[in-house]
Amino acid sequence: MSHTLLTELLKNPRAQARNQHPVAPDGTCVIYWMQRAQRPMDNPALDAAVHAANRLGQPLCVFFSPRAGYPNANLRPYAFLADGVADIIAGIEKKGAVVVYRPSEPSLLRFCAEVRPSLVIVDENPLREPQRWREKAARALSVPLLSVDADAVVPMRLFPKLEYAARTIRPKIERQLDEFLVPSVEPRVHTAWRGPVPRSDDVNKAAFLAGLKVDRSVLPVAGARGGFVEGLRALTEFIETRLENYDEARNKPDVVGTSQLSWFLHFGHLGPRGIANAVRASKANQQAKAVFLEELIVRREVALNFALREPNYDRLEGCPDWARKTLDEQRNTRRPVTYSRLELETGRTGDPLWNAGQREMVMSGRMHGYVRMYWAKKILEWTRSPEDAFALAVDLNDAYFLDGRDPNGYTGIAWAIGGRHDRPWAPLRPIFGMVRYMSLASTGKKFNLKGYVARVNLLESQGGAEHLERAAARGRATS
Repeated sequence: MSHTLLTELLKNPRAQARNQHPVAPDGTCVIYWMQRAQRPMDNPALDAAVHAANRLGQPLCVFFSPRAGYPNANLRPYAFLADGVADIIAGIEKKGAVVVYRPSEPSLLRFCAEVRPSLVIVDENPLREPQRWREKAARALSVPLLSVDADAVVPMRLFPKLEYAARTIRPKIERQLDEFLVPSVEPRVHTAWRGPVPRSDDVNKAAFLAGLKVDRSVLPVAGARGGFVEGLRALTEFIETRLENYDEARNKPDVVGTSQLSWFLHFGHLGPRGIANAVRASKANQQAKAVFLEELIVRREVALNFALREPNYDRLEGCPDWARKTLDEQRNTRRPVTYSRLELETGRTGDPLWNAGQREMVMSGRMHGYVRMYWAKKILEWTRSPEDAFALAVDLNDAYFLDGRDPNGYTGIAWAIGGRHDRPWAPLRPIFGMVRYMSLASTGKKFNLKGYVARVNLLESQGGAEHLERAAARGRATS
């Protein structure tokens, strides 16, 4: 059974073995170590764990322990994450599994010593530190550790090389969509837990946040609520109210025309496959659906590929040679203006569009994607070097965006500052070289700039001022 089960599990293109141990013959359960895919439905990693438990005739235990040591994370994302815990536990327990929630004791290895599993399954995360956690666990465990890609529609292991651009990965994804863009089967666990259930911490958001040893300089976003149930509500609202006009409204920062689902994707409260299937089944016009699915699948998955295949995904060194060469040639070009860290962090430059984007990010945890591109390019223009610009953009991205610390954000910065997934653009420009340039004059004409600034100003009048005060303190402290 041991060898047969592992062979069977590894036939799944989403799965890979992280070590070479056999299934423990005296194991008592299967563990699903839930990290990035924090949801009870449309979760291929959870489904694989349910299948393994049923084949072994054993119970399934889901071990969930949010890690306080996540790089660059502060109080803001943890508050959003904490909202979803109760929903996640309730949904998984309905499948017949036991959930052990232990933020007070995050060690997977100690928990495995306590329950003696037959094998462990974990979801995938392409970023550096989560990969290190998985590799460390794989070495220390004496049972198999299998990782399952629940983060992409088409599994990332099918793209073993760094893709040059969206246009190179698109045909490869399209050839395999019919195989992978299918409804989730949602299996149930057949075997109940025997004996006393392992200890689980109380689900108490206030106590969880109070006990975290994290940076508290950035406040949680008022009204931003995480979780699987809230994610489904947001998905339904998007499909019913904004999807029909998505192809026209998505690039207008002055209106709410985007899906606003990136937070839920980042925390795994929704899965891309479930979102894609819901959108495909909707009655919205085909052009709007096609544009949205291109962004959800192709654009998002080229970012996952970048984070997985490029070790320097969050540094200028991860950008293509042509871009780094042309930026280096412009290194000593005099900047027309430079701004202090305090001026940048609080959105007090001479550029009204950039200021509005920065202030929107500080106050709301999001920035319209079109403005986000412009935002990063201007940081390159206003700082002393491309390396400084990249580092500052990453720091602000990770500190304030609720969907920061994510492949999408790092890819966007790499595109804007270092030409990743882009091509050289003539003519040669000061500072930018052959990296694509964006100006206030041209960018501001593509939407209602005054309307966008007014919308951000409204955020400040509705309680955003405290966020800006905290940003000023953070800017002074890091100057």
